[in-house]
Amino acid sequence: MSLVHIVAVITAHSGKREEILSAFKKNVPLVHQEDGCIEYGAVIDTENVGPFQAKLGEDTFFVIEKWESLDHLMAHATSDHMKSYAAKTKDLIANRQIHVLSAA
Repeated sequence: MSLVHIVAVITAHSGKREEILSAFKKNVPLVHQEDGCIEYGAVIDTENVGPFQAKLGEDTFFVIEKWESLDHLMAHATSDHMKSYAAKTKDLIANRQIHVLSAA
């Protein structure tokens, strides 16, 4: 299978985004060590871009990921460090949408 791209949209409960991002950043080195991980990181709004930007807002961030295959992604999703991260952040997250994408 070809590369798998992920865009995860994470919305924190009001005022909790930085707490989630702190836990996320601690987990990133472990994810980068996983087989098949090409890219994994969080992004937030860039300030002062102009009127054409659709803002995420103060409580939302995206996680941008790229994996060598769907099998690698699935192994990532069930890894111990991801289970631990999920347990630490579950009560801080208001909504989560994960988009699994392939090249067009």
